[in-house]
Amino acid sequence: MILRHEAQREGKLLSFLRRELGLSSTLVKRMKFRHAYTVNGQSVFTDFPVKTGDIIEVCMDEDTPIYPAEPGELSILYEDEALIALDKPAGILMHPSSARNSGTLANFLLHYYTQTGQKSAVHPVSRLDRDTFGVVLLAKNAHVHAKMHAMQLHGQIEKHYHAAVLGGPEHDEGLIDAPIARSDPAGMLRCVRADGKPARTRFRVLQRTEKAALLQLQPLTGRTHQLRVHCAHMGYPILGDPQYGTDDFGLPYQQLCAVSLRFLHPLTEKPIEIHSKQSVCLDF
Repeated sequence: MILRHEAQREGKLLSFLRRELGLSSTLVKRMKFRHAYTVNGQSVFTDFPVKTGDIIEVCMDEDTPIYPAEPGELSILYEDEALIALDKPAGILMHPSSARNSGTLANFLLHYYTQTGQKSAVHPVSRLDRDTFGVVLLAKNAHVHAKMHAMQLHGQIEKHYHAAVLGGPEHDEGLIDAPIARSDPAGMLRCVRADGKPARTRFRVLQRTEKAALLQLQPLTGRTHQLRVHCAHMGYPILGDPQYGTDDFGLPYQQLCAVSLRFLHPLTEKPIEIHSKQSVCLDF
């Protein structure tokens, strides 16, 4: 991806990279050794004197990650030069780890980039647990990822989930406001505890059955396992969740789906809305 800007003033290139193009200081330093900056087609360094009307270009191509590219099925919901959104299935990890270096969504995406000639890396903007399914959004370079991360911190990415839960809330809509902490300092599991970090989830009942309910959940904070922990804490655990809920009904995975994302594009500021093609199951 190439960032382009026509200078409307004079100044050192560095000031344009930081102010007009919004590159972080860390990214500016990293990219100057890759000859990523040109002015009017000439490769330059960050102290180059820019004049009014000059065309500044920054090549945002990424280095190839160290983990292997592997062929695998991808359901692409949205793609442009900056972002890609996938419909993640249940049962697959988002990204390689020290314990597993293959068979993840990132391995498959890297193969797709290679096959389509894109010099992009895998920068998750939204993440899902292995057995949660639905929309995941990824940036194609570090600059876009940084902008999306800042948007998340300011609550500018709206996320909606659907969850099938055992029983259901008494009221048809409401807010769960319960702090979340680690159950064990060395473990991954979380719990609601007074000394935890603030966590808030908005809910609305979409459907009720004799034993269960379909909820729309909107996380207003981004704590690990937040939706699963909040539902379990309130007394209506997510179906098929062996860690926080109940897996007694023969469901193959937890019934939690990231159904939609809504945000303003970090480069164009146009509204983007992305929907999953999957749905949760209330039949058990």
